[in-house]
Amino acid sequence: MTNTTGSSQSYVADTRNEDVIVYVDGEFKPKHQATVSIFDSGFVLGDGVWEGIRLVDGRLIALDEHMERLYQGAASISLDIGVTREALVGLIGKRWRENDMHDGVHIRLMVSRGLKSTPNQDPRFLRGKATIVIVAEHKVVDKAAKAQGLTLFTSTFRCSSPDVFDPPQLPQSAQLHPGADPGDQCRRQRGADARPPWLRRQLQLDQLLHRSRWRTVDLDRTLQLQWHHHKTVMRLAREAGIVVRELDFTLAQTYTADEAFVTGTLGGLTPVYRLDGHAIVNRRDASLMQRLAALYDDYLRG
Repeated sequence: MTNTTGSSQSYVADTRNEDVIVYVDGEFKPKHQATVSIFDSGFVLGDGVWEGIRLVDGRLIALDEHMERLYQGAASISLDIGVTREALVGLIGKRWRENDMHDGVHIRLMVSRGLKSTPNQDPRFLRGKATIVIVAEHKVVDKAAKAQGLTLFTSTFRCSSPDVFDPPQLPQSAQLHPGADPGDQCRRQRGADARPPWLRRQLQLDQLLHRSRWRTVDLDRTLQLQWHHHKTVMRLAREAGIVVRELDFTLAQTYTADEAFVTGTLGGLTPVYRLDGHAIVNRRDASLMQRLAALYDDYLRG
């Protein structure tokens, strides 16, 4: 049974998730009893940060990188998480161990600025410490849905410039409301399957494969600066002798790509078969993406 379709985060529904225990602000509660106040900064303003972490064969994948990004993101908006990294990692471990989880698990770690005395923007109305929520669920990628590939379109939204909102932190900010999330426009207005290419000055599609070379955008100039899975796949490719070029490319160039795909913590590498109405062949008989996906799967299994 598929929980979602047409998404890079499609996963197989698991009835065990109905009974998981969730950590909410110092307490452990059954999933259906876990709540936060309507006066919490995360609800009032989307004021917080989050991370998604995979548990594979009893190992939290890229844990150090996730913690580094979480604390950097919090520091960039002057959010005091209130616990050390070691203590937070301990709480994460407690969640998956007490839920008797060992493999095929996705953990969502969310931190908001905390409870406010009234719903407004002024941080001086905070009543206490940050709110920490940890949700661990059984999530295995739906291979059938993934094989169908994605349909993307170029969003008309543009991401904020660095002087408005630091781009490297945007993907993990709690403020992914419709005005900030081009993916929402895809789903609501165009019927596209998943998040679109991120746009800032030029098209910045996750990956582009052309003439047996992997062409990816310049990470130092894009929102993907802090996306560790993207960088991990690049490292694995280079170690395998695959040529990786980091540069900007135009929208027109994507329409003639041999292959295209997106990367994600849960889905790994997911093929893109259609962009703005243009078919992208993604030849299954000689797919560079499949080779990269195999390298990434080997990395996950350590």
